[in-house]
Amino acid sequence: MRTVMLPHGEEIPALGLGTWRMGESATAHGPEVAALRTAFEIGWRVVDTAEMYGDGGAETVLGEALDQALRAGAVARDDFFVVSKVLPQNASARGTLEACERSLRRLNLACIDLYLLHWRGAHPLEATVGAMETLQQRGWIRHWGVSNFDKDDMLELMAVPGGAACAANQVYYSLSERGVEYDLLPWQRVRQMPLMAYCPLDRGALGRHPSLAALAERVSATPAQVALAWALGQPGVMALPKAVRAAHLRENLAAAEISLDASARSTLDRLFPVPRRKQPLAMT
Repeated sequence: MRTVMLPHGEEIPALGLGTWRMGESATAHGPEVAALRTAFEIGWRVVDTAEMYGDGGAETVLGEALDQALRAGAVARDDFFVVSKVLPQNASARGTLEACERSLRRLNLACIDLYLLHWRGAHPLEATVGAMETLQQRGWIRHWGVSNFDKDDMLELMAVPGGAACAANQVYYSLSERGVEYDLLPWQRVRQMPLMAYCPLDRGALGRHPSLAALAERVSATPAQVALAWALGQPGVMALPKAVRAAHLRENLAAAEISLDASARSTLDRLFPVPRRKQPLAMT
């Protein structure tokens, strides 16, 4: 498995599993827990969630799946890297602490590995950063970061006391949404701050993209695997696809072992051109 390095020197798998849209239906709860258990069994070790997903439901699903896996004894807590996020309306000095406590309870964990501000809101960054530092001091989180921050936002964050401790930035990044390559991604690379790509398959659209079919056949892969292999091949980039079906979980995990040659990458650059000017940050 390819890895990325956090600014503090810790290496983590470059491929993680998203949980967006989980926890929204009581009837889907059991199957979603089972899907995550399957994911753990076949080798997924980074899982991304948020208090927003299913109003906490996704964290509850993940917490139950983790608890079952840990109780089964097949894996240990240290094997997993769990990411969650605080909503901007909760990201005050006190609200961040309360939100994290609720997330820990739903996740049935003592500590979250990486805790992100989901996007910018009305609360000052100084208050949120201070709360993140308090969470670290309490041992409730190991690292903190942000999500949906563009370069200007990151520059503002760096000017806040303690802001330089930001460990990662999670944004929409895929073959079809390459705007961050203009300035944000190079800026993060200089600082060895991983860019966590959500929607790396463009919500499944890239897996059905007709222009990827011929290239996928040439490299003995599926279009979705090509899109994921491309994202994972970008220095300093993690990819966080969401999948529930066992076949898709295995397909996506196998993409981490695919290396695209210069010819394949050139073809992808023609199909999905590199941005030549600043673009608005893509968001879902």
